[in-house]
This record gives sequence, structure tokens and C-alpha cells, in this order.
Amino acid sequence: GGLMRYLALDVGDARIGVAVSDAGAMLARPLEVIARSRGSASFERIQALVDEYGVSAIVVGWPFLPNGSEGEQVRSTAAYLDGLRRHVSVPIIRYDERDTTNQAADLARASARSRRRRAKQLDAMAAAVILQSFLDEMAEEQAS
Repeated sequence: GGLMRYLALDVGDARIGVAVSDAGAMLARPLEVIARSRGSASFERIQALVDEYGVSAIVVGWPFLPNGSEGEQVRSTAAYLDGLRRHVSVPIIRYDERDTTNQAADLARASARSRRRRAKQLDAMAAAVILQSFLDEMAEEQAS
């Protein structure tokens, strides 16, 4: 029932990559990069995107270490989500991104541009890769 559209976040220390799915939840595309700053500006921007795109849920890449333990990056992401939860109107889904990081780097290298621009694009691209693998997994579960 109903169309589902997802927003995905790749939360970094300085920037948050954002991707969005199509209304059929089949295809992810990079959307934008938001500066991660103190205060609620980034939370409000994310809620604005939720409203603009009619998003059903937010998928957040959960950066486990390769051995499955939670490192510093997980604590940083968790702290961000605590704030985000108070500002957004939709559920937040944590998604294990261990398999996706290398794919994102490969993709970005394939479309190499100037160094600084690539770093920014990479964040949105990484969010799209996280979202795409999430969407693919959901599609497989529904098919089986």
C-alpha cells in the first residue's frame, strides 16, 4: 500500500550528505550537502526536505567499525540523531553502512572533479549509495 519516499543521511563531523528516493522507493539520487553546525539549522533544513519531498522515513547510515563494534563515529552520529529526533516528524531508521563506504568512494573517483567539489559531492553520493542498498534490500525482502 501507498508510495514510500525515503531521505538518507550520511552524517559526518562537518557535513551531512543527503539523498532522496523516488516515490516508488526504487531509486536513490544524491540531493545536497548540509553543513553540520551547532544549533538547529541543519535539523530544520532536513525537516524542510521531509516536507518538500513528502518523505515517509529517514534512513541514517550507521558507521559500525568493520568488526561490528561502535567507534567514535557512531557516538558522533548518535549525538546528532538525538537532536534530529526532536526536530523531524518522521521515523529514523538506522542502517548498517559497512558495505557501502567503498562503493561510494569508487563512484566518486569515477566522476573525479576538482578536489574540494568532489569532497562535497562525495557526501551526497555516499548518502545515495547507503539509500540505494537500503532500497535494494527492502525490494528483495518484499520479493521473497
